Amino acid sequence: MKMFITIHNKPVPVYSDEKNKKKFNLLKSALEAKVIKGRATIKKCLDSIISIEIVGCEAILHSFNERDSLALSLY
Repeated sequence: MKMFITIHNKPVPVYSDEKNKKKFNLLKSALEAKVIKGRATIKKCLDSIISIEIVGCEAILHSFNERDSLALSLY
């Protein structure tokens, strides 16, 4: 399943293997918190993010630079 989320006024595709609105809402709230209170590493990843993949209870944030990609726990 493919959905889009807006980060820094840029649409970012979110890929998931299941249709779970709860996980998508958890992802949105986690990203909003990280944009406001996140550390420099997370903010750097969000600045160059290209896609997000939800796997189980984690969201993998893929960025242009492979070293900036992160895993974010949703629970």
